[in-house]
Amino acid sequence: MKKAILIIVCSFLVFGILSAQDWRGRGRVTGLVFDTDGKPIEGVTVKMVWTKDKSEVEAVTNNEGRWAIGGINKGEWDVDFMKVGYTPLQKRMTVSETSRNPEVRVTMEKAKGLVLTNELEEMLNKANKAFEQKDYAAALDGYNAILAKFPDAYILWKNIGNVYFAQEQYDKAEESYKKVLEKKADDPDALLAVGNCYFNRNQPDQALAWYGKIQFDKISDAVVLYNIGLTYFKSQKLEDAVRYFKRSTEVQKDFEDGYYQLGLVYTNLDRKPEAIATFEEFMKLFPGSAKVAQVQGFLDYLKKK
Repeated sequence: MKKAILIIVCSFLVFGILSAQDWRGRGRVTGLVFDTDGKPIEGVTVKMVWTKDKSEVEAVTNNEGRWAIGGINKGEWDVDFMKVGYTPLQKRMTVSETSRNPEVRVTMEKAKGLVLTNELEEMLNKANKAFEQKDYAAALDGYNAILAKFPDAYILWKNIGNVYFAQEQYDKAEESYKKVLEKKADDPDALLAVGNCYFNRNQPDQALAWYGKIQFDKISDAVVLYNIGLTYFKSQKLEDAVRYFKRSTEVQKDFEDGYYQLGLVYTNLDRKPEAIATFEEFMKLFPGSAKVAQVQGFLDYLKKK
């Protein structure tokens, strides 16, 4: 998870107020902040730090992505742009008091993971600890409190879904996971989680439909691949099962259950050479496995056919 430690300060689109006044002058700086689609971003904290003595002043962008800071001294200033859910960035500029300063235009990229502030991190750790201790009511209160204060942290709907899932409240879990998909329709974890809700409600066909929405090469967890493969296997969709079991052994070379199940599927499909090769690989990799005798029996059977 990408993490940046930020401090978000609520300000208005006006001059900042500091205890030290050395930074005050007659300079004025304005700017605009956009996302990668060219849309203005509201609520970006813009912090200017005077390199001379580290004095700071801040503003927050309005609904047009616009900000302004006035009454500042001339010289070199570092300008930080920060918003939960976006990758922070910094620019350095020279401020003039005698001429108009050029408008500062920047583009911020969506963060790949949740970008944490100090406050958000503290709240998140507390909620996660409650979840680990199976204090589900406290975990829900914690996650909801974070979302109320940091609505851009929509990814936490996964955590809320996990709380409901752990309590076998699959309808509420599904509803929570889908709130992530409203923001990011191809999120593989959320798609998988919705599929798991259907699977645990004994609706394998619907589960498979959701698993099928996940971009195959985006799944890098052997257990996840195995579980999806097992669902296909139980539904007698054996070619699909092969694909997932095989991939589980590719992403984790020592994944015993993946090799075992892959060999079984090949056997069911009467793909004798692949079944033998898979079981022989199993015997080589896992000589101490409790399944060795069973796998040897499969090999004896296949080689006599």
